[in-house]
Amino acid sequence: MPSFKIDTSTAMVFVATAPTPKLVNKQTGEIAVDRESGAKMMTVGLLISDEGEGNLYQVAIPETGVPESLNPGTPVSVVGLKARDWENEFNGQKRHGISFRAVAVTPGA
Repeated sequence: MPSFKIDTSTAMVFVATAPTPKLVNKQTGEIAVDRESGAKMMTVGLLISDEGEGNLYQVAIPETGVPESLNPGTPVSVVGLKARDWENEFNGQKRHGISFRAVAVTPGA
């Protein structure tokens, strides 16, 4: 499925939740890996505020693009943020949504 670039150049972006490993399977604890680089994937909650509206996004980022000093409330810039729609079937139920992925986050806006 195609992905779409998201322009955050006019937005204020803050860390909402600290980085955690992105799990492929919660039962086994298997951590997702970036197919291109082989880096472990992390999930970071980002609050993105623009034009008077703020939204919380869970963004997948390779571990190499996540600085150690990323704490809730830290203003950041997002590099290469993209959205992709997804759909799957699990236990006979169809589910769908939008996933978000970035190349990196850097401290400071």
